[in-house]
Amino acid sequence: MTNNVSAQTADPLAQDFVKFSVDAGVLRFGEFTTKAGRKSPYFFNTGLFDDGEKLMKLGEFYARRLLASGLPFDMLFGPAYKGITLAAAVAIGLAREGRSVPYAYNRKEAKDHGEGGTLVGAKVQGRVLIIDDVITDGASKREAADMIRAAGALPVGVVITMDRQERASDDPAHTRSGVQYVEQELGLKVLSIASLADLMQFLQTTGDAQLAANLDRVAAYRARYGVAE
Repeated sequence: MTNNVSAQTADPLAQDFVKFSVDAGVLRFGEFTTKAGRKSPYFFNTGLFDDGEKLMKLGEFYARRLLASGLPFDMLFGPAYKGITLAAAVAIGLAREGRSVPYAYNRKEAKDHGEGGTLVGAKVQGRVLIIDDVITDGASKREAADMIRAAGALPVGVVITMDRQERASDDPAHTRSGVQYVEQELGLKVLSIASLADLMQFLQTTGDAQLAANLDRVAAYRARYGVAE
């Protein structure tokens, strides 16, 4: 797979987000084993947005990407567990941009007391955006979309931090990424703050020689596991 990073027009929001993620220690370089068992030269862990300032800035990045997209929506939904905190952060980020919207999330186990059920927060209704960190194979997004529909609402899209732009499976018969599966099979628009291509462009243009030294390994990983855009 070829990859002409230099020909890509820079996305300022994505470049700012990649830099923020590196500075925050959320995006790291080295050798990491992915959920699919691949040896990846980088690792993006949203669990490390672990203090108020980082989480506030993350919510603002989500909000800016979402509002710039023009995608119509009425509320946010955060799938347990990471999506819960992320949906709250995005709701705050949107409010700071002048757009206050309700949000809800689910429990893993239903409560049999109090309000009961598995859904918490605002009533799930209207056009609903799913907020999460990444998409691996799309299975968890199908579950979230099913919950939203069961509540009588309409799932319209998914917003994530980083699109890894890689095949969900090593099976030659399955060449799509999790993002492509969600868009093509579930009919949900996927927005990401940044992508692997954005990360590669950041490495190519950064003035930090230590960071730039990771570009060849990241490019080789994408050449091996990347999907056609």
